[in-house]
Amino acid sequence: MDTYPHVTFYTRKSRSNKSHGSDIYLRVTVNSKRSDMSVGRKVDPLKWNIKSEKMMGRSAEAKELNDYLDVLKNKLKHIQKELLDQDQRITATTLLRELKGLGKSKSKMTLEVFKEHNEQMDRLSGKDISKSTAKRYWTCYNHVEQFINENYKAEDYRMKDIDHQFISKFEYFLKTKRECNHNSALKYVNNFKKIIRIALANQWMDRDPFYNYKVQFDSVEREFLNEEEVQILIQKDLHLDRLKLVRDMFVFSCYTGLAYSDVKKLSEADITKGMDGGKWIRIKRTKTKTLSSIPLLPVAEEIIDRYKDHPEVKAGNCILPVFSNQKSNAFLKEIAMMCGISKPLNTHLARHTFATTITLTNGVPIESVSKMLGHKDLRTTQHYAKIVDRKISEDMNELKIKLAAKAKKNITDKKNAKK
Repeated sequence: MDTYPHVTFYTRKSRSNKSHGSDIYLRVTVNSKRSDMSVGRKVDPLKWNIKSEKMMGRSAEAKELNDYLDVLKNKLKHIQKELLDQDQRITATTLLRELKGLGKSKSKMTLEVFKEHNEQMDRLSGKDISKSTAKRYWTCYNHVEQFINENYKAEDYRMKDIDHQFISKFEYFLKTKRECNHNSALKYVNNFKKIIRIALANQWMDRDPFYNYKVQFDSVEREFLNEEEVQILIQKDLHLDRLKLVRDMFVFSCYTGLAYSDVKKLSEADITKGMDGGKWIRIKRTKTKTLSSIPLLPVAEEIIDRYKDHPEVKAGNCILPVFSNQKSNAFLKEIAMMCGISKPLNTHLARHTFATTITLTNGVPIESVSKMLGHKDLRTTQHYAKIVDRKISEDMNELKIKLAAKAKKNITDKKNAKK
């Protein structure tokens, strides 16, 4: 028995409103039995090609309509495959019921699962997860949606059909169509991997498409301010209060290692007395939810004292008055130009400066630095240690050159003395 559906599109004049074109209908025929449904679109009868079952022309309207009809055809192919997998009887009526969402198909769709996941993250945003993380998953959702639309001419894709090739094509799509660099593309692939794990855990998929899929990030050199640059920044005479404030918040991050979101939410309750009798910051990091315990260095403590009478601080909303991230980064660009610093000043750079120039370079053990930064894995912190090792190597090479020059000068002086 032939269960392969024959799909055609045809037009029918609208009885209710003749001035707005003809209605487009979809007809599915299985074993000589047919079933019809309106696709909810209209077309000018003069622009409809009966033979190709498409709208004629290259206009945006024609492309959009023809793409939509292709989507419907592809959906029917997926539905047919799904029904065959479930050993269900295929009829024209069954196929159209599934297409309308009235059938009994149990297969989970990718964007459906992804959207449900993201909506849950939105409800946890600002509580268990950061707003930026929630936003990133929605960006990834948009990328996956566009990828499915353009590569499979479909509005969604069955999770059980996702394979190794789908993942490879998605990575390629991110790097080409979306123009993501290598590491950014892989971060989105990893975001999508979480959706796959959800599907596997719920047995919505039979196999893991990420099996044997290699995700190798490129090594990135993280910039930081050296000691001289930090001092230039601190000592620079800034005439505008807004620049002074942003400079102080940046320096505070340099001496605490706190990210922008953590500085912004810092409160009196986060300042505690340490076992050494000094003041400590104890805060759960917004990004990783790990506890950071940081002894307050004098520079950071002075900045807190400097703003204790600020209206925002006195109102009890915070311990430091912080501009929005967008404004802070814009003002930091001004400050960098005024200080003659070519490196991009931002809170990430400040955090890297704490890890390298302020702590590791001054002999603080890497395990302690890792705890203060709130890293879950020591390997993350070890990247900074490599930077410090390179800096030490550069400094020692400079020292070798100076010592060699001095030795040469001493030999010359001795020779001259003998003469």
